[in-house]
Amino acid sequence: MENLMTKNIGEIVAENYRTAQIFKNHKIDFCCKGNRSIQEVAEYNKLDANILLQEIETVSQKSTDDSIDFKEWPLDLLADYIEKKHHRYVAEQIPVLKQYLSKLCRVHGERHPELLEITEHFNKCAGELTMHMKKEELIVFPAISNLLKAKKEGTKLTPDKFGTINTPIQIMMEEHENEGERFRLIDSLSNNYTPPADGCNTYRVAFSLLQEFEEDLHRHIHLENNILFPKALALEKLLNV
Repeated sequence: MENLMTKNIGEIVAENYRTAQIFKNHKIDFCCKGNRSIQEVAEYNKLDANILLQEIETVSQKSTDDSIDFKEWPLDLLADYIEKKHHRYVAEQIPVLKQYLSKLCRVHGERHPELLEITEHFNKCAGELTMHMKKEELIVFPAISNLLKAKKEGTKLTPDKFGTINTPIQIMMEEHENEGERFRLIDSLSNNYTPPADGCNTYRVAFSLLQEFEEDLHRHIHLENNILFPKALALEKLLNV
């Protein structure tokens, strides 16, 4: 228990992704704001830190055979997984959600003006995420490949045009924070993705897809902020010794 108190919540989730559900249940952001301690999030959310610790301990004691230990993956494999699974998911779901939200605004926007705000936030997120993913695929992931190549070949690390990889990584993390905040607003506006009493099937499907999109984004950001990026920075530091 004491050991958990010294770790930040991002590290806890990185070691056992099943603990993510605990933080989600308590509305605690473990991806964009994963650098906080249990004590910090407990105080901020007015929770009992001991209850959080006990819930984490209970989950940690269960078998984790069916969970994937991403921390043990090679960096290039993890980057490829993120691109193939999460980037592709985002690209495929954006037009689907835009179509649903556009229809909801036309049919229900007058009675539910919050739909207009939700749609505005999502459309902004869609544009920003599309550019963000391209930057990762064209700049950050190739830079990680260069680090791995230098390590494998035992050659001197050749700095990229941006110098240290920390520069683009910090930009990516700031953008993660922006999109995390945008979806916190969407969550609030949609009453935690709960359709109103007069909501039709399209309403329910759209909100379910939005919630799924947010959950995928959380896992996506978690893999980068708490595993891929820290390991890349550590590797660069090792190569520069």
